[in-house]
Amino acid sequence: MAAPNVVNVSSIYGKTQGGALATSLGDWVVCLTDKLFKVNSIIVSNVDGTNASDATVIFYDASDTASIHLAKTVTVPAKSTLIVLGKDAPIYLEEGDKIQAQASVAGDLEIIVSFEILDDA
Repeated sequence: MAAPNVVNVSSIYGKTQGGALATSLGDWVVCLTDKLFKVNSIIVSNVDGTNASDATVIFYDASDTASIHLAKTVTVPAKSTLIVLGKDAPIYLEEGDKIQAQASVAGDLEIIVSFEILDDA
């Protein structure tokens, strides 16, 4: 199905999801059927007090099964934060599109994704 026309949306719901990154790619946001998601920010923080860890964040485009890196093995120093995507440069997810992420060391990195669900129904 087609994504809603941004001009004609009837409702906008703000959402935030997050958690610890694993060493394998995990899905953090998956766009629903007949919806359009506007991703406003993606933040990765290193909660390890001593060691750096690498973050990889991917936009998965379901329309052509392509994975596009937003951040590829970017080192996040201990006790630091990486802004992968900010509100000044949002991206849109259509049906089936995803934001995926992983860390080089399990338990060292946490991710938080802020997005809006745009609906025309």
